Amino acid sequence: MIRRNLVVIAASRGGLAALGRLVSCLDGAFPGALLVVIHTGPGSPRAMRAIVQNRTSLAVKYGADGEPVRGGHLYLAPPDCHMIVGPCGRLRLDDGPKVNYVRPAADRLFESAARYFGRQVAGVVLTGMGADGTHGLRAIKRNGGISIVQHPAQAEAPGMPMAALNGDQPDFAVSLTELGPLLNALARGEDGHEFFSSNGRQ
Repeated sequence: MIRRNLVVIAASRGGLAALGRLVSCLDGAFPGALLVVIHTGPGSPRAMRAIVQNRTSLAVKYGADGEPVRGGHLYLAPPDCHMIVGPCGRLRLDDGPKVNYVRPAADRLFESAARYFGRQVAGVVLTGMGADGTHGLRAIKRNGGISIVQHPAQAEAPGMPMAALNGDQPDFAVSLTELGPLLNALARGEDGHEFFSSNGRQ
């Protein structure tokens, strides 16, 4: 039984609202950790934490360099900083070159999680324009993790989910209302398909 208890999430335009809907569907005692990149500019106010915290009982905070990743927590990448996870389960922040024209970039987070945590990782690409997250989802799948996209037809901005679908062949393409229960199932060690079978979806 593999518990997918490290969830890495990418979003851009429309991402804050999508993230709020997602976390409101997670179990109150969700055992995993969520690491989230939402594309923000260097001068963006740090208002996301309070907005997301209003939708979840998870502890929501901006990631800090050297901080250990703990279950029951949601870590947001700070504006204008890449956020990655290291081999000892500690966050690292840096202001290195933009990737996919953005900083923070989801690909850097996803690739680091895949490298060090392999099959424990579930990668999620939500609404947004561009292709950030596609390469990262490939890395997650190569290392035995699960790749998931928000269904493009239900995304405010379908570019990122569509790029991931075209470039990665994710394991799941789901609505936001399905995504929370799916992550709950994966964190419990189910393979996800069992969840959909038990809820009448083929």
